[in-house]
Amino acid sequence: MEAKVNEAKDILRQVGMPPQQQNDICAYSLLALAGIKPADKWALAEREWIRIHDILLFAKEYYGKEYAENTRETVRKHCMHQFRDAAMIEDNGMATNSPKYRYRFTREFADLLKFYGTMAWSLQLSSYIYAHGTLVEKYKSKKRMKMLPVNINGADFQFSPGHHNQLQKAIIENFAPRFAANSMCLYVGDTTDKDLYINQEMLRKLGFVINRHDKLPDIVLYRPDKEWLYFIEAVTSVGAMSYKRMLEIDKMTKNVKAGKIYVTAFLNLETYKQFVKEIAWETEVWIADMPEHMIHMNGDRFMGPR
Repeated sequence: MEAKVNEAKDILRQVGMPPQQQNDICAYSLLALAGIKPADKWALAEREWIRIHDILLFAKEYYGKEYAENTRETVRKHCMHQFRDAAMIEDNGMATNSPKYRYRFTREFADLLKFYGTMAWSLQLSSYIYAHGTLVEKYKSKKRMKMLPVNINGADFQFSPGHHNQLQKAIIENFAPRFAANSMCLYVGDTTDKDLYINQEMLRKLGFVINRHDKLPDIVLYRPDKEWLYFIEAVTSVGAMSYKRMLEIDKMTKNVKAGKIYVTAFLNLETYKQFVKEIAWETEVWIADMPEHMIHMNGDRFMGPR
């Protein structure tokens, strides 16, 4: 078992990965992505889509190495990100919080692995390293093509692909102009970058109490002319604006004087129907498929002839 782990580390070293990515957990990640068991030859290296959860299961089942489930973020940040930057792997373009998110080797790296331990390894490695810069640009361009451009407070940003970020883009571009006119975005996260945009100075000025244990809603907008804050949850699979969620937000905004508006946003009516029982009264609902309309979960305030 140890011999195969050491071989994986040697491959990482020879292809030029930094010392921080020549460790045990990256070696197990490489072995799992390749489907290489202790007695296997590298010629059997596979190129199948797998999850980080599958990597942890593989290490436990075939190498007796058990990692806690909370290790997944370590694998993502300290192995997968660097493997992808080096054009060793690619992802399937789903949002990282999607249960369908997967990784696999790029075809070029999978082909290289099959030669490890053979007489042809040195020649194949030289060819791979020679083409490496081109490969990196190739896979970067492929990823850039999938990104979602979005304009936040007059500056251009890019969301990673996926339904959640499609909805966030719709909130900024369609909800805000209609129902939060003249507002500024104070915070928006991305499925791969939780703090894609955050205006720390304005949040502090308004009285937010934020620490690393707190979790802001997906999007926070502020409308200075009315002194209104919009706390918006973009829901595709979890996270509607429930009473519990409102209490969490109230705790971090206990010193905030601005008026608070709580919104749950959905891509379509079908998703809204799945979560309607969770949504708190005295909140708002916006559906991207029907951008001109709002559902007010507090009808008494708006009851009357129209």
